[in-house]
Amino acid sequence: MTGQFVLGVDLDGVVADHTRRFREILAEIRGVDPESYTLDRSWDFGEWGLAPGEYAELHRVAVMEHDMLRTMEVIPGAADALWRLSDAGVWIRIITHRLYVNWAHDKAIADTAAWLDLHRIPYRDLCFLGAKPEVEADAYIDDAPHNIEQLRDDGNTVIIFDQPYNRSLPGRRAHDWAEVETYVTELVTARAGRFQQQLPGIDAGADRLRRRQHGGD
Repeated sequence: MTGQFVLGVDLDGVVADHTRRFREILAEIRGVDPESYTLDRSWDFGEWGLAPGEYAELHRVAVMEHDMLRTMEVIPGAADALWRLSDAGVWIRIITHRLYVNWAHDKAIADTAAWLDLHRIPYRDLCFLGAKPEVEADAYIDDAPHNIEQLRDDGNTVIIFDQPYNRSLPGRRAHDWAEVETYVTELVTARAGRFQQQLPGIDAGADRLRRRQHGGD
């Protein structure tokens, strides 16, 4: 491990808008208006009328037949905030549990990598696993209640990315990526004594590649 501050970043519900895209696909499958499924949902999607055990099969269909992992919208502000943190020297470690659907691992990995490239999400490591405490990081940003509790039980620093299904959890909570950036800046400063806002000679923002390709316009 280097001396850099490592930030463990979850994808679904933190960087990628999983709920909204899954709602669109489920509505298409069932032939109903997406608005009939509330976004203010619990972890088990009980408000959407899913039968016990039905989520896993619907999720598999969404991934395999509707390219869900490739077509989610990025949560506003995530890409630019992650670029600023990365440019300041924070090591971005993406940690996601997207391999729980059997027989879909190759597509899940390929679609995840393609999505990260499409939305210009910066990262140094991309980890696919369920037991997040097994990954070394100085702090984590996550939305899943069980992950947050497990990480904290193991003594880790966790920022809760606010979602309806985790609002019963106490602790440091970010309602958007501006707040995530503020909290991470504070954590880095507390450890290193300072925070380098941006390394010299680097253009700001997630859109730097497009700007350079088009001559900086």
